[in-house]
Amino acid sequence: MGLDRVVQSFLRYVVFSALCFALNPLAKAQATAPDVSGSYACTQAKVENKVMACSAAPLILKNDGRFELRGWEGSYLVDGQWVTLTDSLTKARAKIVPGHKIVLRYYGKHGWAEMTYERRVVDLGKTSLS
Repeated sequence: MGLDRVVQSFLRYVVFSALCFALNPLAKAQATAPDVSGSYACTQAKVENKVMACSAAPLILKNDGRFELRGWEGSYLVDGQWVTLTDSLTKARAKIVPGHKIVLRYYGKHGWAEMTYERRVVDLGKTSLS
């Protein structure tokens, strides 16, 4: 009689486990976000559809999820091929592009502006961007 109970308990466990597995949706493996931390120099600016050399301050993305840009400080989050920069009042999205670049597009006092930031050479050995 004792062996019967053990077998029944085992079968219940197997059936319960199979049901949980069958009813639980399979979780897709999430790709880890690329490590974009580092210092990026502004290499190109596009204002009013005119491309020009850029001398803006660097964009610094820290390992702890914080950023600095011309006195603007806040946090950043990588989502796919986008980097979202936020502080308590402002939010901006920048696109990660091949070649260790981040392109920030925003509306400024002269209309739409697009700033291209490129990772500095000393940081290139650390990691690669998409």
